[in-house]
Order: sequence, then structure tokens, then C-alpha cells
Amino acid sequence: MPKRVLTGTVVSDKADKTVVVRVERRVKHPLYGKIIKLSKKYHAHDDANQYRQGEMVRIQECAPISKQKSWTVVERVGAEKTDAVIAAENAENAAPSDKATKGKAKKAEPAAAEA
Repeated sequence: MPKRVLTGTVVSDKADKTVVVRVERRVKHPLYGKIIKLSKKYHAHDDANQYRQGEMVRIQECAPISKQKSWTVVERVGAEKTDAVIAAENAENAAPSDKATKGKAKKAEPAAAEA
């Protein structure tokens, strides 16, 4: 039988080798038909303490490790995006003066064309 895999956000990483992951799901209300969000928190095993609060992670069902832990963290979701975002921010912070000179040069060109 395959093990369940869920995706959620790390809510707490304060315990040793444990993270609390909130998994949200969208369901239709049985009477009113409105789509509502329901969430549940799972305690997941993080052996290397490498996942931090706010990260999106994928967790997998496993044999019970402790009273509350029966999930393990498999991987970080969207790690490439965060690396790309960090690189883009570093590039913007490194050369803010280039943007200012490009903007001034573009504004000066139409004025020169009118004269």
C-alpha cells in the first residue's frame, strides 16, 4: 500500500528533530456549497534539523516514531525558486546606481529629440 504524501508549511521548528507542518485543503461546504479552507497540523520527523519556519515541505507517512510523530519530512518544495529570488535580490542590491542612470538617460533622449 502506498504511503500518503502531503504538502504544507512549517509552522514551528522549535523542537529537536521535529517540525510542525500545517497542511491546508479546500473543501466544498456540504450545505451552502462555498469552498472553504480546512487545515490540520502534523508533527514530522526532521533528523538533521534543516527545515525552518515558513518553508514549504513535503511530508510522508511512516511508522510511528513517537506518540505524536508518524510523518517524516521528505523534501523542501520550491527550493529553486528561493535560490533564484535570493540571486535576483542580490543583483538588484549590488547595482542600484545603474538603474538610476538608465532612467535619467531615457528621460533625456525625448528632450533632445524635441530641440
